Amino acid sequence: MLYFCVFFLYMRKEEREDSYGHVLKYTGIFGGVQGLNILIGLVRNKIVASLLGPEGMGLASLFNTAVNFISQATNFGISFSAVRHVSELFDAGDEARIQHFVKVVRAWSLLTALLGMLVCIVAGPFLSDYTFSWGDHTLHFILLAPAVGLMAITGGETAILKGARQLRALAVIQIWNIFLALLVAVPLYYFFWQKAIVPVIVLMALSAMLLTIRHSYRLYPLQMGGTKGVLGEGMGMIRLGVAFVLAGILGSGAEMLVRSYLNVAGNLDIVGLYNAGFMLTITYGGMVFSAMETDYFPRISAVSRHRKKMRDTVNRQIEVSLLIVSPMLVGLMVFMPIVIPLLFTVDFLPVVAMAQVAVFSMYVKALSLPISYLTLARGDSLAFLLIEAVDDVLLVVFMIIGYKQWGLFGTGVALTASYVVDAIIIYFYTFLRYGYQFSAPVLQIIAIQLPIGIVAYMAAFNASTFAYWLSGSLLCLASLGISVYILRQKTSLWSKLKEKYLSRFIRHD
Repeated sequence: MLYFCVFFLYMRKEEREDSYGHVLKYTGIFGGVQGLNILIGLVRNKIVASLLGPEGMGLASLFNTAVNFISQATNFGISFSAVRHVSELFDAGDEARIQHFVKVVRAWSLLTALLGMLVCIVAGPFLSDYTFSWGDHTLHFILLAPAVGLMAITGGETAILKGARQLRALAVIQIWNIFLALLVAVPLYYFFWQKAIVPVIVLMALSAMLLTIRHSYRLYPLQMGGTKGVLGEGMGMIRLGVAFVLAGILGSGAEMLVRSYLNVAGNLDIVGLYNAGFMLTITYGGMVFSAMETDYFPRISAVSRHRKKMRDTVNRQIEVSLLIVSPMLVGLMVFMPIVIPLLFTVDFLPVVAMAQVAVFSMYVKALSLPISYLTLARGDSLAFLLIEAVDDVLLVVFMIIGYKQWGLFGTGVALTASYVVDAIIIYFYTFLRYGYQFSAPVLQIIAIQLPIGIVAYMAAFNASTFAYWLSGSLLCLASLGISVYILRQKTSLWSKLKEKYLSRFIRHD
């Protein structure tokens, strides 16, 4: 509810870049778009889960994880680094330089697409042996190679649209992607079951690319002439993206190791259940953080050398993230026993306990993610990579220990524990290196919202009683009320709400 109020109110409002309103605006816009995508995608997930079951979902998860890993390992971070370069040229209003740099982005995107496809084909036997303990899946990975190439093209074109502030086009693309995924996946899964997993992945990548280039080519038409030597001009963009992409490789590699371990130590059902819990908490719960790369990173880069401005920018981002994500997390925790069967099937109910404890990782991520961008903003790419490497190693170790000790529930404990250790490492590094500190408002929000989440989790042990549903609903309302009250004090959200609805009431009269 809070997302969509912000999304519709702020779509056309201008706010100062250093204001709470600006942070709320872009968090609401990008989070709202993600929320719309998730709502539309719920139908697809429900149908696919019913058709494939936990085993089929686990198999699809393994293939998707492998494709994402190869894509991130070979795309040179263009989808991240190109945004900043295009945005700078767009703000300067230099149309000729924009057109030329778009050629640079597209040339590098094509090169990384070919590289990604080649790596996927060559690494097929290794991925088959490493990911699966049964059967030969080399041909599957070879057939997935076009998906890697298509994703590279899509990433470059998406970066162009982001840099050119084409937010409406990006929103339309994402929504249509969900509809097309539904139209493509359901018939194929219905008739061919697990045999359709690889074709669906490739067709979804193709539809995403076609939708994206339809908008980007209309904005900046494809020009084949004058491309000689453009690869050399893109080296600055590539260097900027290397640290970010290497961190992505480490993260994807860690997730691939986790899923492979669960497949070997458990079975595909366990992988499917883990993936469902991960999707609910980390993916859906993390939609509030979708504004970080597009809006927050350029802002923190601009003030990273000024300690006070840097601290204020980071702390404002943390405050808004916590205020928006906390009510959603409490609601997710309380209503998890209802949400799981609605989104998937009753076969996925064993994941409830794992997902509920994993929800706490999103509280921690709201604190750590804005701080973690400081190392990239200051150009400390080596420190960023070292911290990410330590965090990913700890995630795998915690997962192995957690699953051995407590089974599927232990994977949720491991997720939260790894995020806590990550936050501690990042905070102390940035405190010692840059003098960053949490502000008093951040600590106050933590002291108010986190206990509400803890109480909601403790109440979940009696999920079948009327008292639980009543107390859980009251806790959701309390968390939402506190967030709205604080946002009302810090922004003009409340006045805009009153203005919007009073004007409608007057017009109707």
